Amino acid sequence: MPPLRLAHPLRGRWTPRNSPADRVPSHGTERFATALALDLVPVGADSRTGPFDAGALLGPEPPERFPGFGQDVLAPCEGRVVKAHDGEVDHAAHRGLASIGYALTQGRRAAEGWNGLAGNHVVIATEDPHRGRVFVALCHLRRGSIRVRTGETVRTGDVLASCGNSGNSMEPHLHLQAMEGLDIERTVPVPFVLPCGMPGRGEILEGAPD
Repeated sequence: MPPLRLAHPLRGRWTPRNSPADRVPSHGTERFATALALDLVPVGADSRTGPFDAGALLGPEPPERFPGFGQDVLAPCEGRVVKAHDGEVDHAAHRGLASIGYALTQGRRAAEGWNGLAGNHVVIATEDPHRGRVFVALCHLRRGSIRVRTGETVRTGDVLASCGNSGNSMEPHLHLQAMEGLDIERTVPVPFVLPCGMPGRGEILEGAPD
């Protein structure tokens, strides 16, 4: 069965992380239907996800330092919003040595369940010609930025929210996944591709046109 086809959920340049093109499960676990999920990390003109200096090596950084923070997140498909969760904080980013300590706290966020991992997020129910109804989740959104409500119909390319650093996120990025159902503990992932296919780590891609 062919993968679900999605549009780019970001404008501008970005690089993939935790891609199923590199490994499955892409996020190192089968839980929460994340085995085929993709992280999209916006990059600046220098192709970096953020300025890298001594501060980045030694300690936490404010999310505002990163080009992705506050960038528009677009609907990658048409459909109906079935969940719009907001209120989770945008915490500091953790790279370098700080990332080691942050990784050790991942179990606590997993224990909080889906909201602890996904942070602020939107889920869209869309129709796939091969599978019927599929649910597409966009996660780690900026607190207070979600523009849509549950029950609202969206079109491909509509602005849903802003990219943030909420939930289980080391730096501002967008987590994208598709799944068969809404019971996040029981559902299974759905494979998907973007207009560029499913990119692997190290590539620099161009998102939706302005």
